[in-house]
Amino acid sequence: MEAILIDDEPLALRRLASLLSHYPADVQVVAQAANGAEGLALVRAMRPDVIFLDIEMPLLNGFELLAQLEEMPSVIFTTAYDHYAVQAFEQRSIDYLLKPIEPARLAKTIARLRQAHQEKTAGFNINDLGQFLQNLKPTETLRSLSVKSGDKILLIALSDISYFESQERYVFVRTVQGVQHLTNYTIAALEEKLPDQFVRISRSCIVNTAHINNLQRYFGGKFLVTLTDRPASCLETGTAYGSNLKRLMEL
Repeated sequence: MEAILIDDEPLALRRLASLLSHYPADVQVVAQAANGAEGLALVRAMRPDVIFLDIEMPLLNGFELLAQLEEMPSVIFTTAYDHYAVQAFEQRSIDYLLKPIEPARLAKTIARLRQAHQEKTAGFNINDLGQFLQNLKPTETLRSLSVKSGDKILLIALSDISYFESQERYVFVRTVQGVQHLTNYTIAALEEKLPDQFVRISRSCIVNTAHINNLQRYFGGKFLVTLTDRPASCLETGTAYGSNLKRLMEL
């Protein structure tokens, strides 16, 4: 089976490729991608038998990648989801590998792939994608946020975050000190996982209400939201989200 590995962590890619090299009769790694957008292009161009797919990635996460595929290969998620999500994977008959991937667990995955390939079934029905993704919504809220800074992984306390903002396909976190970091989350995923003190005020912005200084009425039923962070950030609400902010702030 021809395989494409898709993961934004170089070490995870190298480890998985190394582990799969022990199964030359079953799997041939034909390409690797460092993010979801690159992975989508490779899958469309090369049409592999199987993809090993990370979930939280910049540009395009694993779920978003699957939603854009016209033809579905066998899908093996490489993930750190908790046991509730793992149960959902099993119920949908899609295999998963919890990081760090263990050789013994990978052996079971290869056996499942071998059987699926012999039966000529991919183990995934794209028509079930909506229900599948619904089952895999995060079950716990975030308590901190991990971001990459060079060769380091930084943990940012939620209390130190003033807001999140999407710019094209990237989502950035802004700290109260005015520092910006790239995240691996989409705005939609953050809206699901963040606690109630974070509220989405527009299609592209989620704000930490603990750092709101004042609100000013703006055109078309919108508001300008000024924060207490070091840059004194001023954010514009979207028309569809103004009522949500008003209720939260008891205006």
